[in-house]
Amino acid sequence: MPTPLDWLSRIRPTGYGRKPSLVLVNGLAEQPESWYRNHRYWRRFFDVFMPNILVYDGDAIHERLQRKQQINVEYLVDQLHLYLTHFVQQPPYHFVASSLGGKVTVEFAVKYPHLCNRIVLLCPSGMGEDERLPIVEGVRKNDMKALVESVFYNPYRHADSELVKFYKRSFPNRRWQVGMLKTVQHTKAHSVRSKLHQVMAPTLLVSGANDRICDPQVAAEAAKDLPRGQFLLLPRCGHAPQIEKAWEINRLVVHFLTHPKPTSKPGFWQLLLGNLRKRKKIP
Repeated sequence: MPTPLDWLSRIRPTGYGRKPSLVLVNGLAEQPESWYRNHRYWRRFFDVFMPNILVYDGDAIHERLQRKQQINVEYLVDQLHLYLTHFVQQPPYHFVASSLGGKVTVEFAVKYPHLCNRIVLLCPSGMGEDERLPIVEGVRKNDMKALVESVFYNPYRHADSELVKFYKRSFPNRRWQVGMLKTVQHTKAHSVRSKLHQVMAPTLLVSGANDRICDPQVAAEAAKDLPRGQFLLLPRCGHAPQIEKAWEINRLVVHFLTHPKPTSKPGFWQLLLGNLRKRKKIP
């Protein structure tokens, strides 16, 4: 018979002991701070890691470009593997990946299946051939407004002012521009659609119904290729559900990564209360 103290411990999970590892892989937005509406909540349940494998004005990218090497998906997979095996060392890992990060995570899961636990893909790129990349035009034309409007369903509500300021500062930076544009050039044609059937980890693919960058219908069809995949379409949502639908995404991720039998459409009370049980690490 549960006591009142049992319920209290569910609301505030104990901080002692090692939690399951959760790795957040961002897309072309570059900075891991793009998870600013999520990581604090997820840290209640997981050890959260945000590998900064894309720093457009950083030495790693520009030294590679000077050697005439590409900033391609294979390179980003290798960087992610290096980070996890040398500086985290807590496998197997859960992954939540956004946009370009979806390509990287799918390739990582195929190459290193023993390191992957469960995966959530948020508006992943690489599911089809036709994708718009407004960040390229935004950088070339120094048009921050067009970029923001293309990413968010409701940009005036969800575009954080500090994030906007960051890109306004970055756009005129020639070194940053070169790093970003070369990354886009070397990764945009990379498709992972043909490899989805090799992803053995339970995977949830989430798409925004109003995503103007990655076609949600293509994403829905691609999800069928995942052996242990599920799909969720979010209404009134663009290309950044982790920001636009943060309350739902935060709880959905915890549900999918911890529940013995997760579903892509848990009910409201299951989202609200289902993640408060004391969880065991699930293979």
